[in-house]
Amino acid sequence: MDLHGYLVLWCGVFGAAALIGYGRSLAGRTRAQRTVTAVGRIERVSEPRHGSSPSDGISVVVSFHDPSTGREFTVTNDGERGERISTAWTGREIGVRYPRGRPHAYRFTANLDGAGRGLGWPNFAAFLVYAGLVVVTAIERGWPWALFGFGWPWAVSGAYHLPGNVRHARRRLDTLASLSTVPGRVIAVLKRVSTDEDGHTSTTVVPVVSFTTREGTVVTAYCDAGLPDPAGSYGRDITVRYAPGDPSLFTLDAEAERRGWRWEIALNVLTLIAVASTAVVGAVLV
Repeated sequence: MDLHGYLVLWCGVFGAAALIGYGRSLAGRTRAQRTVTAVGRIERVSEPRHGSSPSDGISVVVSFHDPSTGREFTVTNDGERGERISTAWTGREIGVRYPRGRPHAYRFTANLDGAGRGLGWPNFAAFLVYAGLVVVTAIERGWPWALFGFGWPWAVSGAYHLPGNVRHARRRLDTLASLSTVPGRVIAVLKRVSTDEDGHTSTTVVPVVSFTTREGTVVTAYCDAGLPDPAGSYGRDITVRYAPGDPSLFTLDAEAERRGWRWEIALNVLTLIAVASTAVVGAVLV
C-alpha cells in the first residue's frame, strides 16, 4: 500500500468515527447528553489526617436532589468519585453527575453546568483527518505546507479564545486587589511517595490549611503554593487572603499570584503571535 492508500484508510476510519459521533450528538445519544448534573451541597467536612495521601481529597458528606424524581440523596466522596475535592466548607455547592436514572453512580465535579453535547471525541477524530491531509501534502509538496496547514487553525483558535482568557485573567487580578485577610493554620501535611519504571522515587507534599472567613465560614483547603518549607509546616500559623464572595479563591502570597496572572496574559498574547507568524511564513513560502 502506498502513501495515498494509507491516507485513504486513515481518513476513512477517523472520518467514519467523526460522523458517527456527530450523528449520536444530533440524536441526543452521547454519554454526556445522557448524564444528569445536579447541584449538591456539602453538609459536613472532615479534616484530613496528618501524613495521609493527598489523592483522596478532603472527606465530605454531600446531599443532592435527583431532578427527575425529586428524591434526596446523601453521599460521600470515599473511593473513586470523580474530581478530587481540594477546597471544602459546609454549605458549598458542588456538581454531582451520574447517568440518567442511576444516581448511585455519582461523580463529583467542580463544574455546576451540564456535561455538554459529547463532541470532544468526534472533533478530535475530525482533527486527525485534517492532520493526515496536511502531513501527506507536506511530504509531497514541502514542509511550508506543514507550517501553513497547522499554523492557521491554531491561530484562529488562539484569536477566538484570547479575549476570554484575557478577561478571565483581569477578573482574577481585580479579585486579588480586593481580598480579605484572616489568620489561618496548617492542620495537616499530606504525603505521597511514588516510584517510576526506573526505580526513582519522588515525594509529593501537600499542606492543608484551615481558616475562618469574616462571615464565619470555616474553610479547609489544600495549599499547593505560597508556603515556605511545606514539609515542615504542620501546625504553623499563617495569614490567608481570600475573596469574600468565593473562599475557594485564596492565596498566601498575593503578589506572586498577581505576577502569575500577568504572565498568563503575556503568554497568551505571545503564543498567538507565534502561531500566527508560523501560518504567515508558511503561506508566503508555499
